[in-house]
Amino acid sequence: MKIYTKTGDKGQTSLIGGTRVPKHHIRIEAYGTVDELNSWIGLLRDLALEKNNADLLAEIQDRLFTIGSLLAADPEKSKMKLPELQDEDITLLEKEIDAMNEVLPTMRSFVLPGGHTHVSYCHVARCVCRRAERNITHLAEHAPMDERIPKYLNRLSDYLFVLSRKLTQDLGASELPWKPRM
Repeated sequence: MKIYTKTGDKGQTSLIGGTRVPKHHIRIEAYGTVDELNSWIGLLRDLALEKNNADLLAEIQDRLFTIGSLLAADPEKSKMKLPELQDEDITLLEKEIDAMNEVLPTMRSFVLPGGHTHVSYCHVARCVCRRAERNITHLAEHAPMDERIPKYLNRLSDYLFVLSRKLTQDLGASELPWKPRM
């Protein structure tokens, strides 16, 4: 199998189901951003994190591939059997968020992203996740979509924020509260 097909050389690509769309189509932007997010999650997983975090991040990457394949399919023409997102995938993130929050100090203000490289990568992934969520909600205005997809990404961005706080604690870094200038 060749990696290059030359079929996209003129700015078009194919969805699962055969529909050709411009490479700047909102559907391509949506699953491209999910792919970018998956790469950032991979970077986080590659850091020296505790095994539980690394295992969950690998699970998240698998779910992001599921989301990407669902977004890459033409909902009206694709006949291909694709993996599905489950309610349990969302519940897993919620349980992980709750478990981390139990051991974290209460937030009293917004915090500036940073404090440690690992924490900063979490914040970058969170921001890319929010962009993916925006693209997907835009796409949902024009095409049918499994409602679990935006829900999962919304919960994932929350998970990444709480993970950044947990890593701050685990690494002995400091959270820098945002103090608005008035």
